Amino acid sequence: MRRRGLLAAVPAWLALPAQPAHAGGQLEEPLADSVRSALRAAVASAGPPELQFASTEARLSYLRWLTAMSDRLYRRKPDDASRREFLQTIWYEARRAGLDVSLVLGLVEVESAFRKFAISSVGARGYMQIMPFWTRVIGDGDAATLFHMQTNLRFGCVILRHYLDRERGDMFMALGRYNGSRGRPPYPNAVFAAQRKWAFDPAGRA
Repeated sequence: MRRRGLLAAVPAWLALPAQPAHAGGQLEEPLADSVRSALRAAVASAGPPELQFASTEARLSYLRWLTAMSDRLYRRKPDDASRREFLQTIWYEARRAGLDVSLVLGLVEVESAFRKFAISSVGARGYMQIMPFWTRVIGDGDAATLFHMQTNLRFGCVILRHYLDRERGDMFMALGRYNGSRGRPPYPNAVFAAQRKWAFDPAGRA
């Protein structure tokens, strides 16, 4: 069993201001009413994620993934309960949006280095660095909710899915839109590189 430092039990955000994140930001663009309505429905709160599995093997595969990712994330999130809650939520939200979980983990690493209260120089917030205008466009208008874990991860996954649909499945271009740097390679390449750290073999070999 790993030992934790005494300070690990004290949330850093209680004593420190939100740390800046070195990330770009999504650009506010006009949305058709039908798209706005679909996105609003997609981010609507539905309470904590409830995981459902089609089979015992699917559940066991998830548990193997959870154990492997928990080990990899330990340095960034030493508290067991908060680390597992984060991983369960990101697994749920990524799959709900039809995204690869390893890609979303890579994006979070690049965007915020897994810091819940990160704020970028352009005002993007939280794990997935969501621009506050999204809460006005498809949310309830309260930008403070972007520091809530599930809200932030849901917005991020829904927004990335929206960009991926706009780019007809081209993840390189979708990531560029997500970062506000469409067509330029540094950001997508950084996310793809980070994604490799979070790859998982369902057979348990990685």
